Amino acid sequence: MGINKEFRTVDLIIGSNAETLGIDAFALSLIKAERQIRKLFTFLAFQSPNFSSSDVLKLRETLTKNDRVYFEGFIDGINALSKRSIKDLIGDRYDHLQSRLEEAISYRNKIFHGQLTNKYLEREDLLALVADIREWCELLANTADASFGYDGFRRDSFKKSSMPDISTKLKAELADVDSYALFIQEHMQR
Repeated sequence: MGINKEFRTVDLIIGSNAETLGIDAFALSLIKAERQIRKLFTFLAFQSPNFSSSDVLKLRETLTKNDRVYFEGFIDGINALSKRSIKDLIGDRYDHLQSRLEEAISYRNKIFHGQLTNKYLEREDLLALVADIREWCELLANTADASFGYDGFRRDSFKKSSMPDISTKLKAELADVDSYALFIQEHMQR
């Protein structure tokens, strides 16, 4: 799909005259970042030679049943699976962008629960967060695609990589669905 197509709806919102365009673009951008990191994790986990298309439903159900895995848990999961950490994949901008994502998540949690943030967020503040979220997603997408053959945005994350040497880029191999569930518990959940 690619980042430009993925963020097309965000761009449409930003280009609109909607009174709520800042918060709408912010919320949607954060959802896209969270989905990207989840899909990148499931893609990498599925690279185990022990998994095939017959395991997809069980893998999805296993992750669905675990309600203690959040954004940072998916990062931890990728870091435990891949020889290249998320920090390495994003590069020099990681520290700044990661702190901005953490800030955005804390604001979103307050906003979605009807609470006030400790900062009165203006439209410009929200759009600055949107720009940082998008940059994080773009850097991750480009490097992940080059490294693993998947950017986190294409629709089906439960597919095998077209890269012949993908197994050499991973440091953990999951033996079966039970080891997948244990991996999630040990490395990812709060």
